[in-house]
Amino acid sequence: SNNIRLLYGGCAYYLFRVRVVLVDFFQYPVVSTQTFTRCSENATGSFALMATRFLVFIALLSLFSVVSSEVFFEERFDDGWENRWVMSDWKKAKNMSGEWNHTCGKWNPDPNDKGIQTSGDNRFFAISAKIPRINTKNKTLVFQFSVKHEQKIDCGGGYMKLLSGEVDQKKFGGKTPYSIMFGPDFCGYVRRKVQAILTRNGTQYPIKRDVPSEIDQITHVYTFILRPNATYSILIDNDEKQNGSLYSDWAILPPKQIKDPEAEKPEDWDERKFIPDPEDEKPEGHDDIPKEIPDPDAVKPEDWNEEEDGEWTAPTIKNPEYTGPWKPKKIKNPNYKGKWEAPLIDNPDFKDDPDIYVFRNLKYVGIELWQVKSGTLFDNILLTDDPEYARKFAEETWGKLKDGEKAAFDEEEKRKKEEEEKNKPDEESDVSFVLTLRLKLHLFLKTFSEFLTFFFSPQDDEDIDSDEEDEADAGDADAQAEDVKREAKAEDIHVSTRRLPFVNLEL
Repeated sequence: SNNIRLLYGGCAYYLFRVRVVLVDFFQYPVVSTQTFTRCSENATGSFALMATRFLVFIALLSLFSVVSSEVFFEERFDDGWENRWVMSDWKKAKNMSGEWNHTCGKWNPDPNDKGIQTSGDNRFFAISAKIPRINTKNKTLVFQFSVKHEQKIDCGGGYMKLLSGEVDQKKFGGKTPYSIMFGPDFCGYVRRKVQAILTRNGTQYPIKRDVPSEIDQITHVYTFILRPNATYSILIDNDEKQNGSLYSDWAILPPKQIKDPEAEKPEDWDERKFIPDPEDEKPEGHDDIPKEIPDPDAVKPEDWNEEEDGEWTAPTIKNPEYTGPWKPKKIKNPNYKGKWEAPLIDNPDFKDDPDIYVFRNLKYVGIELWQVKSGTLFDNILLTDDPEYARKFAEETWGKLKDGEKAAFDEEEKRKKEEEEKNKPDEESDVSFVLTLRLKLHLFLKTFSEFLTFFFSPQDDEDIDSDEEDEADAGDADAQAEDVKREAKAEDIHVSTRRLPFVNLEL
């Protein structure tokens, strides 16, 4: 009986200690020898000591199972990545299949941090890797990856897919069924959003929410979290951009509640926010104000002949005092009740699915895209059940390089801008070129016209006084040049008025 009492006392003590360890697990990751010393002081006897140690062992095992995370798949594209990934032959027969380059990309401060990048414009891209089978029943699923669009993407995808069942990876393509599609998608200014599509019974359900994607050229991390309580979160760069419920934000199931189809708006329901002021009265003489009046500044022309032209009347203009038909001013409606909506009732067609979040047989991760301009780089793909692990993983990969990448990108953009400013044509020189071209074109046409006249028009000898004609031609050309110079001088622009060599040719 004494041993039993000691056992109960030791158990109580160690239950208290386990609670402390549970609360302060990260500060006290292991049980120290002092803990066992204190327990031995309260529980004498080998039987009690062995029992209490056993209880601590079981508690720590349970603690480990609670706090440990499971990483289903993690890909940093280190050496040997080609052995894990299979490039599809999709569209290869039509010569529309793009290539994948293993590269660190532009602006990356770490040349050893590599991913895979699309190569080849106006191409289809498809690549996949087999993963350990994932069943998300009673588990959180975190799908995360980093992506960078170096090419200033205007039309194309940057998303990834999770596939269930068996897939022929060499034939993986756009028509291959998938379970989850997630990531940024772009099409000009029409579509710049994060896609989040869930498949149920062969039907694809896109998210109803509009989640904007990042459009710049540096790396960003996209995270999709699905939880057993049928809630979700979408994060970009570890910052939550959207959250909600699978019930409301996807049309997988009918809505739980619908508007009562038999409800009718009450007859006395007033939806008018503003009404005419009943005390407002039309000003006296308002209807007598004409729409147009004679122009007071008009003057009868001096040569007006009333016998021939009739009686002169001044033209009319809009009357500035005319304000249109009278309407009473508006005031707030004291009986306004807002827009009427039918009350909600339970949807008789709704049937709950507690497994709405479950994907039982995820076996592949893949990238399948069409891109007008290539250059998208994928890296650091992660599948886990622990959002906290995913957050730390993003900080350890993308987080430690983002500042250096941004600085390198900004520096290159600054250099490009300086080059553009340096090579930008001077606006004044552009105008000068146009005026000079006008002059030379005029001289050419004049000379060519005289050339045709000389050969195809009958002329007397006295009409062909070459010296006088040359002087006249030169005078005309100089006069034209002076006209252009005066025009240019007015614009404060220097124009070259040198005549073309053929102007002085003797015809």
